[in-house]
Amino acid sequence: MANNHEQFIAFDDTIALSQTKEDELKKNRKALREKIRKYFKDNKSDEIQPKFNSQGSFVMKTTVNPIPKWSDEDKKNLYKYDIDDGIYFMGNEEPADRYEEQTYHNWIYDAVADHTSKGAQDRTTCVRVLYADGHHIDLPIYYKRKDIKNSIPELAHTSKEWLDSDPEEFYKWFNTKADSNKQLRRVVRYFKAWADYKNTMSSTKMPPGFILTILVTNNISYNGRDDIAMKETLINIQNKIDDSKGGIFKCYRPTTPSNEDLFAGYSDTRKNNFLNNLDSFVKSASQAIENTNQKEGCLKWQKHFGERFSCSTAKDKDEQSNLKTYSSPAIINQNAKSA
Repeated sequence: MANNHEQFIAFDDTIALSQTKEDELKKNRKALREKIRKYFKDNKSDEIQPKFNSQGSFVMKTTVNPIPKWSDEDKKNLYKYDIDDGIYFMGNEEPADRYEEQTYHNWIYDAVADHTSKGAQDRTTCVRVLYADGHHIDLPIYYKRKDIKNSIPELAHTSKEWLDSDPEEFYKWFNTKADSNKQLRRVVRYFKAWADYKNTMSSTKMPPGFILTILVTNNISYNGRDDIAMKETLINIQNKIDDSKGGIFKCYRPTTPSNEDLFAGYSDTRKNNFLNNLDSFVKSASQAIENTNQKEGCLKWQKHFGERFSCSTAKDKDEQSNLKTYSSPAIINQNAKSA
């Protein structure tokens, strides 16, 4: 049985945010908050002052270094980081008495439009601030009743009006589980890195990190080895959502709104693309674990993660007989592509 746990840990070091990058993103977030606070202090009454609460993968520590994408416009590689910083407006107004969703969007857009050389975008679920290196900060906007205990925040969605949404509830749900076993965060990062690599290979997009995080958290199989944990989690997810395996293609949000199926809007093409990629990965993962040659096993994983998953430290020898194998490169490549 090939053991590629060492290669997985090295891969995690490659894809996880470095402390330098994390500090840079925090600095950008802080400057953006100060810009917004100044705008409201200068232009609005004391009753209309926003509060902030970070959310998403950044606070769950599952952000993955993206594969850089070449920009013809900028003539350089851009890094598509995506971090979220929720903006909350607190009030006692009944829904009919507060401002419209677009008004809040307009305020935030006006506050940040000139913050960077790349400017900002007003999107349906947030205002997005763009940075020169390719990363962006999304600013979703919420309204929360302060006169009602434990009121649910409502997201200002400019095409669907106000929607119940509690991102804090979600990251607390995840962090409670991840804090008890650090392997969960690593496996989530592996899945997100897999999706990032597959997205570079096809125009049909893989599910976003939010969905992958839910699927992994609900189906993870912990193990002392990350390669085995990855394989078993892949199988568990496939059995859960693949119709051909007896599953149901649904992914419900575990927090508010808990009845939302995040796969509901998927076309047959996008659904089949994900399930086919998942099936291919399950087969390769099983072959990797069953292989007795660590190098050949590693190449099975590399097929689905790309060259960032390095096999330079994997030993090209039979782990059972402890004898060097002299397979030609052509045979190794063929094995690596068989699944």
